[in-house]
Amino acid sequence: MYYRVLQIKYFKPRTLEEAIELLTKVRNSRVLAGGTDLLVDLKTGRVSAEALVDVGAIRELRGIEDLGDRIRIGAATKLQELVESDVIARELPLLRKAVESMGSWQIRNLATVGGNLCNASPAADTAPPLLAYEAELIIVGPRGTRVVPVTKFFTSYRRVALEEGEILKEIVVRKSTWSGWSYIKLGRRSGFTLSIVSVAVLASTRGEVLEDVRIALGSVAPTPIRAYKAEEYLRGREVGLGVLERAAEIAKEEVSPIDDVRASAWYRREMVYRLTLDALKTSLRWS
Repeated sequence: MYYRVLQIKYFKPRTLEEAIELLTKVRNSRVLAGGTDLLVDLKTGRVSAEALVDVGAIRELRGIEDLGDRIRIGAATKLQELVESDVIARELPLLRKAVESMGSWQIRNLATVGGNLCNASPAADTAPPLLAYEAELIIVGPRGTRVVPVTKFFTSYRRVALEEGEILKEIVVRKSTWSGWSYIKLGRRSGFTLSIVSVAVLASTRGEVLEDVRIALGSVAPTPIRAYKAEEYLRGREVGLGVLERAAEIAKEEVSPIDDVRASAWYRREMVYRLTLDALKTSLRWS
């Protein structure tokens, strides 16, 4: 593989305010956190930058906190910290399961949750669980702070709702009670690999009736998505094989995958059906 020789300015601010000022004033600057995606993309020429603003030393961007009614995750928190966190294991097991499937131990000790989201790959493994949990993203910039639902964060292929000078500060997930959950990731080989299809499901039942459900999918559209039509179909229905199969078929109809080196669009659609059905069964403890 061919790599370019790069000459890029490097800044390491100590405060969030300093980082925002650099991103605003320094031409063609990019945020550097773990760098596991960005540095490769710079070398291959997929993205360009004249300056890197390393936010790894900013304490406001790190940490996992249980705030009572919600969980706060700093955007620069390492993925391995999520795996090892008792708070995440207890309150957000769907997210922990997804992160466990991401890369090697070495990669997870560099890569950050915010970087995975802001890279905006359709295959971003943190996206489906956070979409299912309906997380809120706290964004700071030269015009202050704003809150963006993760469902509106991915605007198009590898594009997110960050404006000039803005930084993703933290992810906030409000606590909720679910009867069951499931995360299934299909890759080209076993182990830590990019997903061909990933499915995250949260479900809540009352007796045999499915009161609420959320289904999020990765690697099957220009952005990670929610299968809203399948969710709407399931709510209020009594659980049965025919109902779950129909919901999986609806989810299959909601995706818009492409052919690439990892899989064909046809195969991805078929796997959306199969994995959604399996994830629903698992989350409902139904067979």
